Amino acid sequence: MKRLLRSIRKRIRYFTNARTVTIDGIRLVSDAARVPAVVRDLMYREVYEDTERNILLRLLKPGSKVLEVGTGVGFIALLAARICGASNVLTYEANASLEPLIRENFQLNGIEPALRLRAMTSDGRRISFYRSDNIISSSAYDRQLPGAKVEIESDVFSEVLQTYRPDVLIMDVEGSEDELLRLADFGSVRDILVELHPHVIGEAKVEELKAILADKGFRQGETDRKTFHFHRNRA
Repeated sequence: MKRLLRSIRKRIRYFTNARTVTIDGIRLVSDAARVPAVVRDLMYREVYEDTERNILLRLLKPGSKVLEVGTGVGFIALLAARICGASNVLTYEANASLEPLIRENFQLNGIEPALRLRAMTSDGRRISFYRSDNIISSSAYDRQLPGAKVEIESDVFSEVLQTYRPDVLIMDVEGSEDELLRLADFGSVRDILVELHPHVIGEAKVEELKAILADKGFRQGETDRKTFHFHRNRA
């Protein structure tokens, strides 16, 4: 029945050229002039960021402190803020061209998580960033996709963790997880929800990252396609 209702809603959205959609209570801009067709289709079908949100809805609790790396259009940050409180969510987006869309989505929902428009790296260096025309594929890796190369500033990942002290780390960075998840100490983090990208960094590195997290006390839990939840108990 749920699948049938989603299919009906999708058909209505295409027929009316819907400029916004609501998914799990979060309203998002879906205007064809501003959102790539592939992202718009995911929104219309209500499967946009479904792997992350399916796990997050079971994981997050009121008062949880969340750090997200890779805001996208702001959907996951909004979902987290609705559950945990906007003051408990800090989200990073390297693609500054998305700021107007992110801000509009925040405004549509009357929720304002803290947004920082910088990349995240291990050492705070300036990096080359490849903005893809398909926004969900933008990356610090050159994936030979249509778009533009820009130079951007970054914050030091370990310093952000030490200062902000999140309980939950959410990461979708199109390959940069290979750098960030090699961090020596995750501090206060108890739960990591990360999308791993074997098509970008290779299967061998994905398995290596899983082993690194296991060595740091993180147990692999629920998975949904490329999205993995890792949990550790803290004294």
